[in-house]
Amino acid sequence: MNVTYDFTGKNVLLIGGTTGIGRATALAFAKSGANLFLTGLGREAGAAVVKDVRDSSGVEIEFAEVNVRDQKAMKALHDRAFERFGRIDVAFNNAGIPGKTAPVQDLEESDFYDLIDVNLKGIFLGLKYQVPHMIAAGGGAIVNTSSLFGVMGFATTAVYCASKWGVIGLTNSVALEVARKNIRVNAIAPGSVMTPLLSGMFGSEQSAKDTVLPMIPMGRISDPSEIANLVLYLSSDAASFITGQAVVIDGGGFVAGADSL
Repeated sequence: MNVTYDFTGKNVLLIGGTTGIGRATALAFAKSGANLFLTGLGREAGAAVVKDVRDSSGVEIEFAEVNVRDQKAMKALHDRAFERFGRIDVAFNNAGIPGKTAPVQDLEESDFYDLIDVNLKGIFLGLKYQVPHMIAAGGGAIVNTSSLFGVMGFATTAVYCASKWGVIGLTNSVALEVARKNIRVNAIAPGSVMTPLLSGMFGSEQSAKDTVLPMIPMGRISDPSEIANLVLYLSSDAASFITGQAVVIDGGGFVAGADSL
């Protein structure tokens, strides 16, 4: 069954959209008719996404490179996006890094802050500037990227897990703060997705497959487009009564639990 969404006339701010889940979601939003303000690291990668969107749809799209750790840069980014489109209806906070995979005693303080600053602080800064804009505009939908490792622990990824658990805490709490402001805030918690982040976490694509495939009951790693479909659903009116949730999308890994580890 092919499910389609209509975001014609809507404006989407997508932070972390140059590769993987972000890129797939940008293309899916464009296909659904949404205008896009796209951000991420890598001008060439950003330009490639812009080209793909313009080649496949007639929506408006603008790209800006931004460091989500930098509060001044994030404020300027949001000001620019609000000015460009007048109103942001949907925000997808997706920037993230895998960090170093090692036992906690082998990590340095810098490894900790690299992960927390991007995976958690970056989403905090997004929420900080998106929420006031959406309150003033009368509502909106926000989706944050957590992880399967945001709802369960995994050896050698302790700080990554901590950063992604934090995203769910932010999501739950902010959702309560704005529940009566016509703003919904949810998180996605993907399991293994064939992206550069997964390969980076485990060292290579093959190493990622060797490590995670035995833990996935459905027997395969997901495609980024499958995660994009969930983001569009949570951003759409079809999810009008869903807020404060972290939706796991992982091929059954979480319900298999410790038996898979």
